[in-house]
Amino acid sequence: MSFEDKSLQCSDCGATFTFSAEEQEFFQSKGYTNEPKRCPSCRQARKAERYGNSNYGSRRQMFPATCAECGKDTEVPFEPRDGRPVYCSDCYRKVRLSR
Repeated sequence: MSFEDKSLQCSDCGATFTFSAEEQEFFQSKGYTNEPKRCPSCRQARKAERYGNSNYGSRRQMFPATCAECGKDTEVPFEPRDGRPVYCSDCYRKVRLSR
C-alpha cells in the first residue's frame, strides 16, 4: 500500500500539519488505525502534561563524587552514601568486568 502526505487539522490549536507518508507507514506498522488528532507541538505538550514536567525531556540530576578506585572527581546519577564505594565510569567498567 502506498501512502501520500496528508494535511490534517490539529484538534487542540487548529493549525494545519502534515501527516507524512513515512509517519503513515509507521502508524500502520504499529497497528494504529486512527490518524493523529494533534500537531507535533501539541502532542509534545500533551506528553509533558501527562507525564508531568518533573524530568520530562531534561537531564537527570547528577551528584559530585570522588572515585574510590583512582581518586578522580566525577559525577554520578545517584546520591552517594557513606561507606559505599563510588567509581568513575572508567573504573566502574573495570570493576564490573572483573566480577
